[in-house]
Amino acid sequence: MEYPRPQLRRAAWRSLDGPWQAMLDDDARLVDPSEVPFDRTIVVPYPPEARASGVHDTGYRRRVWYRRAIQLDPAMAPGTGERLVLHFGAVNYRARVWVNGRFAIEHRGGHSPFSVDVTRFLDGSAVEIAVQADDDPQDMHKPRGKMDWERDPHKIWYPRTSGIWRTVWIEKLPRAHVAQLRWTADVAAWQIRLDADIAHVPEGGMANVTLKLGERVLVNDRCLLTGPRLSRIFQLPDPGIDDARALWLWSPESPQLIDAEIEIRSADGALVDEVRSYTALRTVGVQGDRFMLNSRPYYLRMVLDQGYWPDSLMVASSEQLRHDVLLIKRLGFNGVRKHQKSEDPRWLYWCDVLGLCVWGEMPSAYGFSSQTVHGVLEEWKELVERDISHPCIVAWVPTNESWGVPELMNDRRQVDFVRALYYTTRALDGTRPVIGNDGWESPCGDVVCVHDYAQDTQVLLERYGNREAVDHTLAHVQPDGRRIVIDGFTGAGKPVFLSEFGGIAMMQVEDGPGWGYSVARDGKELLARYQELMAAIHRCRPLSGFCYTQLTDTFLEKNGLLTEYRVPKAPVDALAAATRGPDAGRHDWHLDPLGHTQRWRARRGTDFPLEWTRVGETAEVLTYPGERHVPQQDGPDEHPPGNPPAGAPGIERRGRGGSGVRGRRKVA
Repeated sequence: MEYPRPQLRRAAWRSLDGPWQAMLDDDARLVDPSEVPFDRTIVVPYPPEARASGVHDTGYRRRVWYRRAIQLDPAMAPGTGERLVLHFGAVNYRARVWVNGRFAIEHRGGHSPFSVDVTRFLDGSAVEIAVQADDDPQDMHKPRGKMDWERDPHKIWYPRTSGIWRTVWIEKLPRAHVAQLRWTADVAAWQIRLDADIAHVPEGGMANVTLKLGERVLVNDRCLLTGPRLSRIFQLPDPGIDDARALWLWSPESPQLIDAEIEIRSADGALVDEVRSYTALRTVGVQGDRFMLNSRPYYLRMVLDQGYWPDSLMVASSEQLRHDVLLIKRLGFNGVRKHQKSEDPRWLYWCDVLGLCVWGEMPSAYGFSSQTVHGVLEEWKELVERDISHPCIVAWVPTNESWGVPELMNDRRQVDFVRALYYTTRALDGTRPVIGNDGWESPCGDVVCVHDYAQDTQVLLERYGNREAVDHTLAHVQPDGRRIVIDGFTGAGKPVFLSEFGGIAMMQVEDGPGWGYSVARDGKELLARYQELMAAIHRCRPLSGFCYTQLTDTFLEKNGLLTEYRVPKAPVDALAAATRGPDAGRHDWHLDPLGHTQRWRARRGTDFPLEWTRVGETAEVLTYPGERHVPQQDGPDEHPPGNPPAGAPGIERRGRGGSGVRGRRKVA
């Protein structure tokens, strides 16, 4: 999936990723593109701090300037009544855009997308785009996630990602077009609801909606457009019995999607706009102390995923995103908590397609002020609206570990802000559970989340092994020196998740800086400790799920199950068996290595390659676009698997912008 917005796709679009002229304005001295001496080239969408950008400047800067000139080919040039829209996936933190020398738009928010209709700025087929990207590296009150405020990464903080860091693209639209879609499923009623915003509705215009399950047409609906808001509820034919229903429902074991096509037609029947999308029959919620998927209790086995790559930081190709989802499933997990990052919508697409439950999280600010309140709320609303239709997202996490609200125990305003985020999220989306404050000091929430890095399995069993122990832990135990629930919120009767634990590093003293919550000397010891931890967690029956820290090594954090180059540190099958737990044998006879049922695999057919079930059996180092793999000879001089340094044998660096490729080696 290369299209930047998978759930609202059109044929007429063009990526503007690739070389742009740039200038690093460290002190933010320049204010207009006409003043800027563009003195270098940067490869968009990679940030200047990343090697993949061709710049790799990790110093402090307040402003980055970009410029690119393009020629519109006939297929993209807007005709009479048509529009040309410029899209930015994300620019950190404040973006100002000029088109053909004229100011077009300003946007604040370093993780959310924005768009601007540039038709009025066009004069022929030549288009020049200039971008001013402002990002104070030491501003602690803006949403920044894991981006370090110090010059070099330290502890759990990572390199900054400034400037443009998601795809830039243009799209040609008719004047009357589908501007936004939202899908909502209701399994109990066996219905799917569509809410769509239609721009410039034509007089007497019609909307045609087609839903298909494979080749079977489920809905072929036609209705009159009476205003800019289209709302339709589609009653699907309910097969009734669970065994037949299972073929329709989305789950990690059977991620069945429903294809959708929406047409806007004029009064005389002429096609005006056509978009393709997808949805799924899937509902989530809580019932008592259990998390529910499709009205049945469902145990979440999640892994913490930071979403960083060594050469490209927070940016990845579609192939790299897909590969990560496959690896997560291959390791036995059915869910993922994308930590302190709003991930590329193409990653969510692969979670939808391959079946992986996701907790969507807001990148936090660090300090509290009115600026924090405005910035976090506005950006979080934009991110929820962007991702709300993805069936893979099963919970929202607007606040993590009191980041941005460091005085929750002492400041009433900060408690009210956490509650405001919780209720705002519930108001935007009443179909998913919302976590009040993931980890500790939670004043509200639909579930209770605890971060506990105790390495002694007996301690974990004493804290979470039975319901009485869990109740005592919530009321009296402070795993990180913080109260778990506060301000009258007890968490009683709600699902409890151990949403961070583990953190076993694999390293030697000579490996240099790095850390974990405990240290294993090699893969064999790592596996043994992981098996012991997981065995204890699976005995903690009151828990509704867990999230292991973490998927990959990330800079100084060496506690990944995979290296930063996505190479497993221990045999994947053994890790997966520990992840799934002793009860897995009751159902694994009909699951493949990715956790999919054989019935679903049989229905997928040839578009689901068998090699995907073998991911992790070979060490695949997926390169960023612009790297070319050079076959290497196996031998005693080969670099240890998973840690190829810049310029290592097997990777030849060249001009950026080509197709990504990958190298394979057997796991040691």
